[in-house]
Amino acid sequence: MKLMIKSILAFAVLLSVADSVQSQTITIPDTLKGWEQSWVANLNGSQASYNNWSQGGVSSISGTASSVYMLLYQEDLFSYGFRTNLKYGQSNVKGEGVRKTNDVISITNRFNYAFANHESWSGYANINFRTQFDKGYKYATEDGQPDVLISDFMAPGYLTEGAGIAYKPEGGSFVFEAGLGLKQTIVTDDSLAQNYGLEPDETIRSEGGLTTGITFEKEIFENIVYTSGVETFTNFLIPVDETDVIWSNELIGKINSIVSASFQFEMRYDNDFSSELQVKQVLSAGVSVNLY
Repeated sequence: MKLMIKSILAFAVLLSVADSVQSQTITIPDTLKGWEQSWVANLNGSQASYNNWSQGGVSSISGTASSVYMLLYQEDLFSYGFRTNLKYGQSNVKGEGVRKTNDVISITNRFNYAFANHESWSGYANINFRTQFDKGYKYATEDGQPDVLISDFMAPGYLTEGAGIAYKPEGGSFVFEAGLGLKQTIVTDDSLAQNYGLEPDETIRSEGGLTTGITFEKEIFENIVYTSGVETFTNFLIPVDETDVIWSNELIGKINSIVSASFQFEMRYDNDFSSELQVKQVLSAGVSVNLY
């Protein structure tokens, strides 16, 4: 019941505040003057049912709600971007029960000031926040073994601040940036603290280091947009080979004004959590509504 209530609340929040191209860095069109906002809500789902089916199969039902709200501003040499990216999904597989398939809370603020007479170069500052709605588990692969809790709301939560220099070629489809950054890892559940590099009695771990980022976005075919983003954070006090890396890719196709399909592929390396690569892949189709 508790999980169901959380799911309903998450779904309501998602629809009230919407899924478009999910690049790691906000890019502002050169043609923008003044304020512009967009708000897109998606609802994707699938269902399969089998009864005495000779080829076999497992009955299942799944759904994901998502919401992206963006607010952009540009005037003369200054620009600002704000994005809220929310996603939550569950799947009910016969014999396995309800399991989470997607869970994201991401808020991004970006300030940019173009250098006079050097339109491709600019100074930037970012303030970003990331966590999740619900509990995350490492599910048991053997009968009789319990599922292991590995994450929850604000366990972890990440707050990052950065400032540096960005390069975007005129008419180009990518942005490169590098600078200095601060990263706070927040874990409000003591039992999960050591999973993310904190001591058992710690709630917040602060780090300072070097940040880099590359974002690419392009319409590769009519109504099909591909975006890719790489972010790194290198702590000054640890070896370079323990650099945090996030590489996200998304391909979105608009079938018509309402129906869309997307493919997400993301790889992460965070030595605090695991020395192995983390991989996420999501293929979905559903209804997309432009609220603004």
